[in-house]
Amino acid sequence: MSKNVAVALEVVRTEQIAPKLRRLVFGGPGFAAYRDRDIAATDKYVKLIFLADGVEYPEPLDLDVVRSSFPREAQPVLRTYTIRWVDEEAEELAIDFVVHGDEGIAGPWAAQAQPGDVIHVRGPGGAYAPTPDADHHLFVGDESALPAIAASVAALPAGAPATAFLEVDGPADEIELPTDGHLEVRWLHREGAHAGATTLLDDAVRAWTWPEGRVQAFVHGESALLKSVRPYLLDGRVDRKDLSVSAYWRVGETEEGFRVWKSTQEEAVMRPGA
Repeated sequence: MSKNVAVALEVVRTEQIAPKLRRLVFGGPGFAAYRDRDIAATDKYVKLIFLADGVEYPEPLDLDVVRSSFPREAQPVLRTYTIRWVDEEAEELAIDFVVHGDEGIAGPWAAQAQPGDVIHVRGPGGAYAPTPDADHHLFVGDESALPAIAASVAALPAGAPATAFLEVDGPADEIELPTDGHLEVRWLHREGAHAGATTLLDDAVRAWTWPEGRVQAFVHGESALLKSVRPYLLDGRVDRKDLSVSAYWRVGETEEGFRVWKSTQEEAVMRPGA
């Protein structure tokens, strides 16, 4: 399947994971066209495609065709989301959405989505997975990174030492993180502060007693992490090839504006091995 041809997936059930985290499980007839078996990454992501109301689009949905032949007002809106898990046997995949009010497109849609609703999906992509020969695994992120971090810790080798620093609003937003690894989770609570407005993650990582040996790190979330945690880790603590770092969002920016900003930032994405 061309990377620009999307598949139509159907919401089969929903689950409230935390006060602001809602899981949608997708499946339906379109799942047969969805394939990610060749991607071993645990930070797999897809583009969710929101179509303009009242417009008839070709099926299958080829975004190249739409971009070249449809007017600007009919162009779909794309939003990037991490896949929490895929069950090939059940023909289902799950995506966890951070929902907070009526802002944005994907969050409000996910808050109201019901079984039978359909969304088009393009992808997946992904680059990171825990390496079994690291001496320690470090995870740093806010709510936007929780799905990728949850999928990653679930893939840790049995007994693998790991530490996760996770920023959320408060205790009610903490979630279970099943793993066979030896994982220490340090939840950091904003306690009323706005997301992206604290230094909690940076402060916690800098105060951490650094472990011996080779550390592989996954640092994802609001863009401020690129200016704080990233340089600290690269200052002789983590080899560049062992660091996966990416801004998932930026305070005050829509995804379109964020993508423009991200394209100007050389450090906005660092993949393992780069």
